[in-house]
Amino acid sequence: MSTRLYVGNISFKATEDDVKDLFSQAGEVVSVKLIKDASTGRARGFGFVEMSTDEEAQKAVSQLNGNNFMERSIVVNEAKPQEKRERGEYREKSGYGSRGGRR
Repeated sequence: MSTRLYVGNISFKATEDDVKDLFSQAGEVVSVKLIKDASTGRARGFGFVEMSTDEEAQKAVSQLNGNNFMERSIVVNEAKPQEKRERGEYREKSGYGSRGGRR
């Protein structure tokens, strides 16, 4: 069973291949997904790496968390499951995007 890792503080210059090469030191990399801003297409500085086994994922965390990668100290830990949000939840709580008058 594969394990998904969160990787933060990634250089904006890094590509998915760069990250895959780095994590290959710890084992077999199943996938890499760097998150980009939806409106600009620019990297947001974090992403997810899926390792083929739990043991390789733990090895990646212990070897790479806090290490310097492309002039930045990266954060590596096990990804938490994404919380399900209802559409527009953020907007309703913040008051932005409502269709009525002022609150």
